[in-house]
Amino acid sequence: MRSMSLMVLLCASSALADDARWHRVVGLLEYLEGDYANALATNDQAELEEQRGFADEVVKQLEAGGADASAYLERAKTIQAVIGEAKPAAEVTPRCGALARSIAKDKQLVQAPRRYPAMDDGKKQYEAVCSTCHGVTGAADTEVAKALDPPPAKFLDAERMATLTPYKVFNTTSFGIPGTGMAAFDTLPEDTRWAQAFHIFTLRQPACDHVPPRVSVAELATSTDVQLAAKYGENEVACLRRAMPREDGGSLAIAQKLLDDALALYAKGDVDGARQAVVDAYLNGLEPVEPMLRARDERLVMQLEQAFTRARVAAQSGEHFEAEVMEVKVLVGKAQSATNASGFWAVFVAALLILLREGFEAVVVVGALLAVLKKMNATQLARVVHAGWVSSLVFGGVAFAVAHQFFAGANREWLETIVALVAVGLLLYAALWLNARANISKHMTEVRGEMTQALASGSTLSLFLIAFSSVGRESLETALFLQGLAADSFDGAVWGAVAGLVALLGLIVMVRTVGFKLPMQTLFKASTIALVVTAVMLLGKGVHGLQELGVLPIRPVPFVRVDALGVFPDLWSLLAQLLLATGAFVFSRNEKKLTARKPA
Repeated sequence: MRSMSLMVLLCASSALADDARWHRVVGLLEYLEGDYANALATNDQAELEEQRGFADEVVKQLEAGGADASAYLERAKTIQAVIGEAKPAAEVTPRCGALARSIAKDKQLVQAPRRYPAMDDGKKQYEAVCSTCHGVTGAADTEVAKALDPPPAKFLDAERMATLTPYKVFNTTSFGIPGTGMAAFDTLPEDTRWAQAFHIFTLRQPACDHVPPRVSVAELATSTDVQLAAKYGENEVACLRRAMPREDGGSLAIAQKLLDDALALYAKGDVDGARQAVVDAYLNGLEPVEPMLRARDERLVMQLEQAFTRARVAAQSGEHFEAEVMEVKVLVGKAQSATNASGFWAVFVAALLILLREGFEAVVVVGALLAVLKKMNATQLARVVHAGWVSSLVFGGVAFAVAHQFFAGANREWLETIVALVAVGLLLYAALWLNARANISKHMTEVRGEMTQALASGSTLSLFLIAFSSVGRESLETALFLQGLAADSFDGAVWGAVAGLVALLGLIVMVRTVGFKLPMQTLFKASTIALVVTAVMLLGKGVHGLQELGVLPIRPVPFVRVDALGVFPDLWSLLAQLLLATGAFVFSRNEKKLTARKPA
């Protein structure tokens, strides 16, 4: 165990060293992107020579990176050549920016602090370490500054600051600038360097007089003042730079804290603890507010779920764990920013669509069961099916009332997963029963008698459970989604749910009517297919639920993801679904052969 921990720590140290190289290269490229045009415009030969030195350093770092850096070397040499020839900025700046972004994306570099910086500490550390050259106000008017050539950056210069982001400043503080008085301060704690970088962006801003919009720390770290002004308005920049959002005690804040814990555990070599912390962040941080978030931004929820999955896989493989967790933190930050409530009609439409979406698969199953009972002259047992799905609606209503206390986080995920897996077994039971009778229409009188007797004796409970479980999972999910919508507009959620329920009942009537008009053999075959497809879909959701709970491992594969159909790009869930579908098909084929051999 000790040797394993040592191995993890050595791997982590190697990864950190590689990340430092890539951050340095990206920092130099971004410096070139922001400064080359000005150096060329002023025809300052000293500045141009400095730019050439930066381009030479980029090439040198990539050459030292070996095969892993070879994909970027030719592009870097092109930049080196055009800067050496003092080509127009239009030929240099875009190349530098594009290469920097390619490296940051490919190497999954973390370009933001792990938490919102402590601004008071940033001010204190800036004045203690940086003010000697840059001045307390950022004017770079000190005696030391006057003696430096080139002079230090003036943080009050709007044109200069227009090209900078906190991430660029953080890189400069971490690695320094060769050939200048800007030394590397990589011995300072990472949090301190980030806090200093963020403080620098407050120096030229007026006092904040209002609460700014909530923006993720990643966006603040990688945006210039100009970009923030363009997105949020000029009057918001000062407060965005000065007033860091306070951490709240809500669910997403818990997710952020647990993700921080995961990073700390991984750095110590506790891989299992880090993976479990990521799982806990999902279950205790995202799951409780997922219905509300899904109602407001379903695409963001999907991105969060996929990012959490990648983080758990990274914990297992040991590759890019820190970067993947930071990506989750960025997305959680976006979720924390999504505080704008929806209006009545937006909630109404969302609630209606949720009712239809969640209820469709259940309607098909219930409609098939009712149609079979009709054909089998066992309509007296239709009340059992109705009792099953009506009971599930009551169950959903209870879930809506007590969701916060009993059906949040891991409890909700466990309940949905268990219901899905139980439903798979019951649906297969129903499908195989239908399949066994799909080819004996010439013995219908005998079959009706046997069916009636079977239903009357031991299958009544099965019918009830099939109907209940088929609707129960969707009922639970619908209740939780509606609870999230009700936070924005209670009336919109209620009336949207009523409209969706009416449409759903109409769909049930339609399915029953179509089922009644089908020939017996066609009905049996169609119902069997519907039940098996639903079982395969629920199996995918059940396996995925167990993976989200950390019970089963994850093995991502390149494949489509369709949550509503229970299709996920994971080897184990797809394999389970394939085995189930194949098994059902083989059983059906064998059943047909056996039936064909029976004497008439």
